[in-house]
Amino acid sequence: MSTPASQLSAQGKANVPAHVAIIMDGNGRWAKQRHLPRVEGHRQGAESVRNIVRAAGEAGVKYLTLYAFSVENWSRPKDEVDTLMKYLARYLKNEIGELNRNNVRLEVIGQIYRLPEFVQEQLEKTKAALAKNNGLTLILALSYGGRTEIIEAVRDIAAKVKAGRLEPEEINEQVIAQHLYTRHFPDPDLLVRTSGEMRVSNFLLWQISYAELVVTPTLWPDFRKPQFLEALEEYARRHRRFGGL
Repeated sequence: MSTPASQLSAQGKANVPAHVAIIMDGNGRWAKQRHLPRVEGHRQGAESVRNIVRAAGEAGVKYLTLYAFSVENWSRPKDEVDTLMKYLARYLKNEIGELNRNNVRLEVIGQIYRLPEFVQEQLEKTKAALAKNNGLTLILALSYGGRTEIIEAVRDIAAKVKAGRLEPEEINEQVIAQHLYTRHFPDPDLLVRTSGEMRVSNFLLWQISYAELVVTPTLWPDFRKPQFLEALEEYARRHRRFGGL
């Protein structure tokens, strides 16, 4: 990837991905490198979220999905999880004004019922406060797992077959997509992963089948507008063939 720029090039502006998904990785390593508590990495990571949401809207991205908390993250130490949940609720409350000013609408995917009640309540309040906005749609993946999502979709489809509401031969890609958490959104065009790890970590396994992948060594707390625009420029240079020539 080239040197980060403050603005998109003409090529970048002409080829902005409609949907960008980001695996926000590296908060813990960022804190460890600075001999700080892990929670400080999460706090700085929240600053990156604010920065990238604004940058995505300015660039013309229509959907931004952020992998905020996975189903696997529940296995982390309770103190860390509790702190993350408090940070999440605080972010959802404190960012309403900023998100409204930037015309951002909020959606959420995942096993939301597993989140603490105070987080669920704040999610609903924030979604309602932003519901009339029609700019960028920010999608938070919370208590999310790609395999879990597919399992739940298969169960729903199987129940419909069992009830005689769906024939097995009617099951196709469209039917499966309609039973995923993301059924109301287009598939991501671009998947960005920070921190240099070369894996997708159970994120949007069905939806990223044809997404362009950009991996940056930058840790999430250091990932800001210049790095985001650099990822968009890299996307604009790609030729998407979708299996064709």
